[in-house]
Amino acid sequence: MNPTTTASEMQAWQWTGTHEPLTLSTVPVPGPGPGEVLLRVRAAGMCHSDVGELDEPSWAVNIHRCPITLGHEIAGDVVALGEGVHDVAVGARCGVHPLGATVPGYGRDGGYAAFHVAPAADLVPLPDGLSYELGALGTDAGMTSHQAVAEVAGVGPGDRVGIIGLGGLGQIGARIAVLLGAQVYAADPSPEARQLGMRAGATTVVPDAAELAGLGLDAVVDFAGFTHTAQAAVRAIRVGGVVVMVGMGAHTSELVTADVIHQRALIRGSSGGTTQDIEAVYGYLRDGRITPVVEKLTFDRVDEGIDRLRQGQVTGRLVVTM
Repeated sequence: MNPTTTASEMQAWQWTGTHEPLTLSTVPVPGPGPGEVLLRVRAAGMCHSDVGELDEPSWAVNIHRCPITLGHEIAGDVVALGEGVHDVAVGARCGVHPLGATVPGYGRDGGYAAFHVAPAADLVPLPDGLSYELGALGTDAGMTSHQAVAEVAGVGPGDRVGIIGLGGLGQIGARIAVLLGAQVYAADPSPEARQLGMRAGATTVVPDAAELAGLGLDAVVDFAGFTHTAQAAVRAIRVGGVVVMVGMGAHTSELVTADVIHQRALIRGSSGGTTQDIEAVYGYLRDGRITPVVEKLTFDRVDEGIDRLRQGQVTGRLVVTM
C-alpha cells in the first residue's frame, strides 16, 4: 500500500478515541506554516505508548484533537519550507524531536502518514550514512534511553547498573550503560530479549528481575514499569542507590515502605530527553556502537504492529518504512 493517494491527499493511521480501533483515513497533504517544514516521512518508529493512547483512558487528556494521526518517532526528507525558515535546506535528512514545541501524535498529526509538518526548531540532522529507520528510533527510543541511563541515573565508568526490561528501549539503554563503562546486570522474561542483553554486553542476564535482589547495584533503570519490577529494583540497589522509573507497564505500582527506607533509595522518574540525547545516540548508531534489533513493517501493516505491541510479541523495535 502506498501511503500517498494523490498529489493533494494521503493516507494516515489515526486515533479516533479510546478503545476505538486505529483507523486508516484519507486526509489532505498538509502545508507548513510559519517556522515549520514539511517532511516526506521515510520511516516512523512504533512505540508501546501508541497502545496506551488507544487502550488507556488516562492518556486521552494529552491528545489535543480527534482524529489525530499517530506516530511520534519520525525521520524523513525536508520537501518544503514555511515562512521564516532560513536555516534548513530542502532535501535535508532529519529526525524530529518528539518532545519539542508540540508533540507528534498528541499535539499535532504524527508520522504514520506520507508527509508530516514539524517545527523547524525540532529537527535533528541525520548523520551521513545513518539510515532513516535508525534515525526514527533514535528520536524517542534512543533519546529516552540515553536520558534515563546517562543523565538521570548518571551512569559512569566502573558503576554496577541494573537494566530491567530489554525491549525496544531497554536493549538500547543496556548498551549505552556498557558504552559508558558500567557493568550491566539485566533482566527480562523473554529468552529472545535476554539474548539482546547479552549481545549488548551485559555481564549477567536473568529471566526474573527479583533475581537481582541483593546485588548492591549503584543504579537500576526499570524500563518495564510494573509493581514487581519496581520492587525488584529497590531490592537490587546498594544503600543510597538510584532507581530510575521509565516504563509504564502498570498505571500504579506499590512499594514496600521498609525496603525504600532501609535502602535509602533515591527514586527518580525519567521521561523523554533532549536534542543532545538524540545527537549522542545518532553518533553511537552511525559508528555501529549501538546496533539495535529492528524489524521493518510496510505502511499497510501499522495496525498489525499495534496489535503485536499490545500482545507483547515484539523483540527489539518495529519501524514503519514508507
